[in-house]
Amino acid sequence: MKIKYRIINLILAAGLIGMLSGCDDEFLDVTATDRISDAAIVSDSTLFEDFVINRYMGVRLTNKEAEGTPPGFGRGFEYALWAALTDEAIYNNDDDTWLIQRGQLAPENTGIAGTIWGRSYRSIRECNYALENLEIVPMSQEGKDLLEAEIKFIRAYRYHDLIRNYGEVVLMGDEVYELTDDLTNPELFNRSPISEAISYTLQQLDEAANGLPDQNSGRWELGRATRAAAMALKARLMLYAASPLYNTGSWQDAANAAKAVMDLGYYSLHSDYRTLFLDENSPEIIFERLYTRGARHVCLEISNGPNGYGGWAGNTPLQNFVDAYEVVEDGGSSAEPFDWNNPDHAENPYENRDPRFYATVLYNGAIYRGREVETFTPGGQDSPDGPSNWNASKTGYYLYKFIDEELPIDNPWDIAGVQPWIYIRYAEILLNYAEAQNEAVGPDESVYNAINLIRERAGMPDLPEGLSQDEMREHIRRERQVELAFEEHRFYDVRRWEIAMETENVPAYGITITKEGEDLTYTRKIALDGRNFEEQHYWLPIPRAEIQSSGDQLAQNPNY
Repeated sequence: MKIKYRIINLILAAGLIGMLSGCDDEFLDVTATDRISDAAIVSDSTLFEDFVINRYMGVRLTNKEAEGTPPGFGRGFEYALWAALTDEAIYNNDDDTWLIQRGQLAPENTGIAGTIWGRSYRSIRECNYALENLEIVPMSQEGKDLLEAEIKFIRAYRYHDLIRNYGEVVLMGDEVYELTDDLTNPELFNRSPISEAISYTLQQLDEAANGLPDQNSGRWELGRATRAAAMALKARLMLYAASPLYNTGSWQDAANAAKAVMDLGYYSLHSDYRTLFLDENSPEIIFERLYTRGARHVCLEISNGPNGYGGWAGNTPLQNFVDAYEVVEDGGSSAEPFDWNNPDHAENPYENRDPRFYATVLYNGAIYRGREVETFTPGGQDSPDGPSNWNASKTGYYLYKFIDEELPIDNPWDIAGVQPWIYIRYAEILLNYAEAQNEAVGPDESVYNAINLIRERAGMPDLPEGLSQDEMREHIRRERQVELAFEEHRFYDVRRWEIAMETENVPAYGITITKEGEDLTYTRKIALDGRNFEEQHYWLPIPRAEIQSSGDQLAQNPNY
């Protein structure tokens, strides 16, 4: 647990003070100016509320492994997105992602996946601290009840993140461990079964939902938890619980939980898929992380842009992912899977694709910032023949989703990086409902309605009638893959479905486009060698430092 990191750091600090004990006492008599005391926080209602709000952003760890980790529940907009650990993308310049793609995960070698355990438990302790001290804060009982519900939501989100990454977790209850506590008791490090951890987290979400406002309005700003957000997170966790990897829940219960969010009537699909991810006020967003120019995220336009525009390539979509977008046929009345063995598809692979492809991927011929993207060789401006060829995409594609063409690529540091990161949106709830309801009773009318709403928003034809349960399952999985792309779902979906041994052991494909005159030839290539997934990778390893900090009392996940 992360509390141990704090202990180690304080012990090291104490040793340093001992070394300085011979110095002038006045040298050490310094009042810290970069922090607020506990006494000040609990005696001022405004400071205490600010402390709670800051729990959404989390903490930055101090150990070397955590450098570059952004605040927030998930990684969100960082240089390497979580998509770069899946069959959606590779991170062009590694950024500690290739070892995970290659199945080299180890407790001592966790890449960008190494900070979740530590940051989550530190945040849980901070939530417990807030709950423990809430009663003495000078605030109305109504205000305290609201903050208590909000804190429970934040804590539940952290546990949900731990469960979906590690499986069995340590449940801390409401305890706030201090340096004076006896931390040698092995029971402190017992990992609870997944079913128990999920039950506890669901209970916390129920309690949070009962105390939170229905929606964000007035003083309850965008970005803070609501009753709907708690219900939506509950629906996601119940879907996970019913899935094969967890196998601890009911599909019908998961469907009912998603339906409860739908029945609120608060949310609807954004009219345009492309602009959804640039609009913090979208009616589709249930829970989001907001940014301002003073606290922005990574500048997406330069970090993911094509090299011919001065970009660094960043998270480059794989051909594996591009092939998931269907081809629209018969004037828009039907659609079929893309197939390289179909000569019409192979000759013109970017024609008549699902419109979400054009909103998500920059491909050869796409119009971007006033010109066509050129990934062909020889001579393409955005190929290895273009400027800064080390920033040319290894896959032949660039990311377009989330990108705001109104924001600059050159010298963006003072203005860019303000798009919202969406944790939960209404389309996910519809997909969650469709999946759970199909597994519970088969492809009834409500399943079709939920999926077709999403497809119609995208400009896609409705699903064909008469699908079997197995056929509908495949359609739903494909729909999740393209609708929720790059939003930190694919990593968990292929694991909870227990299909990662298939999807993550396929080579990481890209495309080579050769131009001769006006003719283009498309050839698949391997963009990253050695891609590999093994059974133990269904769960992340707990970092070795965390095991050691527990006095080796914390059990590691199997086969690490």
